Amino acid sequence: MSLAIALFKFGHIAALLVWCAGLIALPIMLAQHQHGDGQARYARVRKFTHYSYTRLVTPAAVIAVGAGIVLIFLRSTFVPWFFAKMAFVGALVVLHALIGGVVIRMGEEKGDVIAPRPFLPVALVIAVIVAILALVLAKPVISPGSAPEWLQSPRNKSLLVEEVPT
Repeated sequence: MSLAIALFKFGHIAALLVWCAGLIALPIMLAQHQHGDGQARYARVRKFTHYSYTRLVTPAAVIAVGAGIVLIFLRSTFVPWFFAKMAFVGALVVLHALIGGVVIRMGEEKGDVIAPRPFLPVALVIAVIVAILALVLAKPVISPGSAPEWLQSPRNKSLLVEEVPT
């Protein structure tokens, strides 16, 4: 069992490195296209960013999430700090989709498409990565009662499981 955990953890971390690096690099690469660039330069930037997003960054994201899901069950990680981490992973997925939308717009819209400045998406990606790292490394003790009341009750609906992990 410990060998399986080590292998999945290695795959998870390796895929995370590629995914996070790609989410930082893609907005910077997209910003390389400037108004007035020739068609050849635009095509090169567009092909490189499209290939990077579809053949490298997105598969790395899928592998990272898949290996992470397996690790959840292998390690039985059902603690409050982990659920906070999952919220930040969701934010990383949203940023992935937003950056992908820019990649698609750059390649498919007619006319001269200018990518947004890279500062905001890069800053957001880095902030989310730092938040995830802080939670994973610190594993803070978060009392289950610290969540808002609406997150702690089923709101007049039955739960799918008999027992809620604490």
